[in-house]
Amino acid sequence: MKPAAQLLIATTNPGKRIEIQEILADFTPPLELKLPLELGIDLEVPETGHSYAENAALKALAYAARSGLPALADDSGLEVETLDGAPGLFSARYAPQPGATDADRRRYLLANLADKPRPWKARFVCAVALALPDGRLLHSRGECPGEIIPQELGSNGFGYDPIFWMPEFEATMAQLSAAQKNRISHRAQALRAAFPLLAQVFSRD
Repeated sequence: MKPAAQLLIATTNPGKRIEIQEILADFTPPLELKLPLELGIDLEVPETGHSYAENAALKALAYAARSGLPALADDSGLEVETLDGAPGLFSARYAPQPGATDADRRRYLLANLADKPRPWKARFVCAVALALPDGRLLHSRGECPGEIIPQELGSNGFGYDPIFWMPEFEATMAQLSAAQKNRISHRAQALRAAFPLLAQVFSRD
């Protein structure tokens, strides 16, 4: 039997890594997903792009070049309408204090929204980049609409998930099961949109 093709998941974020692994488990033919630390790779890739797609590409290309494997990276953010799309590209480093945690970023966001009328409409956006060692680059994108609420609910997520309310589910992103989230989240949509791209690279035909 031919061994499974290897794909490097270009992230060190543990929550993101788990989501990507679970979503890509549906891809056929099966892929052997590798993580940077498993290959002895420890990269810090500055996110200097001007879009999610550019940041994802920077990471994917750097990891593909270092590993010699196809590398998949994503960049995502929360965009709040009344804040003109903030925190956006700076979602992961939104709070001003050094070493800020996810909880710090949620508190800072809610403080900035405190004097704004509700509902605080928002969306999660995710861009995926698939880079090949020869420099080729493929892209996909996904979005998930919702709104921000002032109280945290749920523990099945990370980042802004506990305050991201999804009216159609009457729940926050952090209250959804992993199976639900991996069906409808912005990252799930972007990764599923990448399946045809993966098929181009990994088809055994």
